[in-house]
Amino acid sequence: MEAYRDQYATLFNNGKKVVVIGISVDPDTTQADWAHDSGFPNLFASDPDQTVAKLYGSADGKFDTRNVFVVGPDGKISSRIMKFNVLSGDAYTELGKDVAATLKTAGPSH
Repeated sequence: MEAYRDQYATLFNNGKKVVVIGISVDPDTTQADWAHDSGFPNLFASDPDQTVAKLYGSADGKFDTRNVFVVGPDGKISSRIMKFNVLSGDAYTELGKDVAATLKTAGPSH
């Protein structure tokens, strides 16, 4: 994940016109401390009871699920990657494509 943190400006348009939110069952305090200590500019959300995961059909009561949502400038979810594998380069490639598609539909920057 550090590579994507380090490339945040280019991969995620520096957070302009697109927001990427990673959601896991990790406690919010753990996530906040980790993100702060590691210098992550991304948004993370805590779903300890897997409420969001259940709504989107990715809950697994035995394992920690990570879901990633891409939100466009209209405030709507433009993409969701359920059961995101943080250790897979392919998962980040898919995320990058989803972000690029969201930016393409958002039009030019103002």
